[in-house]
Amino acid sequence: MAITRQVEIPPGVDVTLDGGVLTVSGPKGTLVRDMRFPQIDLMVEGGEVVVSTASEKKRILAMTGTLEAHAKNMIRGVADGYEYRMKVVYSHFPIQLKQQGNRLEITNFLGEKQPRIAKIIEGVTVKIGNDEVTITGIDKEKVGNTAANIEHATRITKRDPRVFQDGIYITERV
Repeated sequence: MAITRQVEIPPGVDVTLDGGVLTVSGPKGTLVRDMRFPQIDLMVEGGEVVVSTASEKKRILAMTGTLEAHAKNMIRGVADGYEYRMKVVYSHFPIQLKQQGNRLEITNFLGEKQPRIAKIIEGVTVKIGNDEVTITGIDKEKVGNTAANIEHATRITKRDPRVFQDGIYITERV
């Protein structure tokens, strides 16, 4: 019982496979990812990426789905890109945001004197609005990790979360 999964390549996107390394180029940019995994074959043929295996092991079957999802995310990323919108929420102390290079400085969070720092991963663009932060990029993983870094930087401990709801939270994924 061989399992095959196909991912269609839309027009305007170029996909090449070189020894297990998948390279996807499109109007927004280029992504490269090592897709090698034992007992799983990857091919680019007839306008689609084909992930196949002859194994029936649960772990390998699950990995075919993972590699298919990676290919889909890469193709969508170079064609359309990813965008996360985050909302800045505060009740007493207005939070100030400042971008300095590859880090986001969050000052006056809960009235704290020390600024909190969130790392911005390379290849991701952060735009700061009045009470909104927009994160854009072509790599879904990097965009999501940057949003998680910002959310994590404003985590509140040792206080009642029902009362202190201040922070920066993901509101929309586009």
